[in-house]
Amino acid sequence: MSGSEGMTVELTHRAMAMLKAVAQQRAEMSTSCEPDLFVDGFACCDQMTAHALAKGGYVRPGAGVAAAGRVPAELTEAGAAALSVTAAA
Repeated sequence: MSGSEGMTVELTHRAMAMLKAVAQQRAEMSTSCEPDLFVDGFACCDQMTAHALAKGGYVRPGAGVAAAGRVPAELTEAGAAALSVTAAA
């Protein structure tokens, strides 16, 4: 599946679980150029997938958040669409 930035990301079960955690407002991400994902306060075990989801346009730092460090993560339209496709299947 291709995100809004055109990068193709394989949406594995793990990637979908990450997107679900973001949708449930249980995730934070770092504001670095290679954003790390934290779920329930713990670093995600697969940061390569977290980076791919961010670069692919599926997740982003929360709107209106300009702080450095960890900020709430939110789904983009592409992330929400990916979750809705699997929910409908």
